[in-house]
Amino acid sequence: MALQARLVVTGRVQGVGYRDWALATGRRLGVNGWVRNRSDGAVEVLVVGEEAAVGAMIEACRQGPSLARVDAIDVEPVDLDVLPEGFTRLPTL
Repeated sequence: MALQARLVVTGRVQGVGYRDWALATGRRLGVNGWVRNRSDGAVEVLVVGEEAAVGAMIEACRQGPSLARVDAIDVEPVDLDVLPEGFTRLPTL
């Protein structure tokens, strides 16, 4: 069974390449899901995959790319009926 988590990352995470970095990282780790900017300045990430891969993605998101400054990351489990395939970027919410 796939582990599913929704992350909300706050700090200096927009305009610093965070989404592109998350896209590459999610694909490298083999997780499914998406990343998008939020209008409140945060970045939201949905991660679905094996427990170890999801954990690695969450830990990576705590650091982010070199220009980012992650102040906080809120992780909440989700239970989706339809799971995403691949790791993509969505439009800003």
